[in-house]
Amino acid sequence: MNHRGRYQPNISHFLNLCGRNYVRLVKLLPDELTLGVNYRVQGAHGVLLIKLLEQTPYTEVIEVSRSLGDTVYIPMPVTYVRIFHDAKLAEVLTSQQILPLQAVYDYPNLRMYHRDEKYQVNAFLEELLKIDRQFVYGELLINN
Repeated sequence: MNHRGRYQPNISHFLNLCGRNYVRLVKLLPDELTLGVNYRVQGAHGVLLIKLLEQTPYTEVIEVSRSLGDTVYIPMPVTYVRIFHDAKLAEVLTSQQILPLQAVYDYPNLRMYHRDEKYQVNAFLEELLKIDRQFVYGELLINN
């Protein structure tokens, strides 16, 4: 039986990933977000739906989802992200009904989470954000 040591997250890699997600999000977001308003960011590689849920002086919580078109077989990916403007980081709070995300999970586990599930969902956010950008606010197209 192979006994590997307890998983140790690489904080440097995680913060680097959160920094990349922050840069991508800031490029996608309009200058002013309005609480509760849905923003549609359309690109060559898909459509993102973004909604501001909470705003404080240094942070924002947004909902990010990616439209998959008309399908009943695959649920639309939805993540809740806290944006730290002072630290220039964006971290996933929840993803696909995983609440709250733990830094490390024992493996194997009943829910089949990866040991580095928190890193994985933040990497998933990075993939969601990879679209060319054009803003659609309601029916008005806003180029940024």
